[in-house]
Amino acid sequence: MSLKVEKVDVWAAGLADKPGALAEALETLSKAGADLDFVVARRAPDKPGEGVVFVSPLRGDAEVAAGAEAGFASAESLHSVRIEGDNRAGIGAELTGRLADAGLNLRGLSAAVIDERFIVYLALDSDQDAQKAIEILRQA
Repeated sequence: MSLKVEKVDVWAAGLADKPGALAEALETLSKAGADLDFVVARRAPDKPGEGVVFVSPLRGDAEVAAGAEAGFASAESLHSVRIEGDNRAGIGAELTGRLADAGLNLRGLSAAVIDERFIVYLALDSDQDAQKAIEILRQA
């Protein structure tokens, strides 16, 4: 199996839980030329009236400055790995099984299939765990 596996930086920002908050944050990034590969936004169930958005990547000074203007900061506690490959039935179970067999606990996972390719973003607890996941998945 041929996989593209890489460590990625994820940026996070708090949002007001109201119409237009996400659009405003993304518009600020768009005006700076950001071409995002990944966006996840959700309400914060433990904080009524608030939400959070995660994006990747922000490249270059202009995008990082625009991100800061919109409230984004590098999510230092999210040690993220991006995996891309050819999709097939069971691939998610196989990849997460390899990580589990190595004793790695996932903090989070987001995945999507586009045409015949899949993309997975993993969040792990430490940089050491992220590096271990990269090594395991590159051997897959």
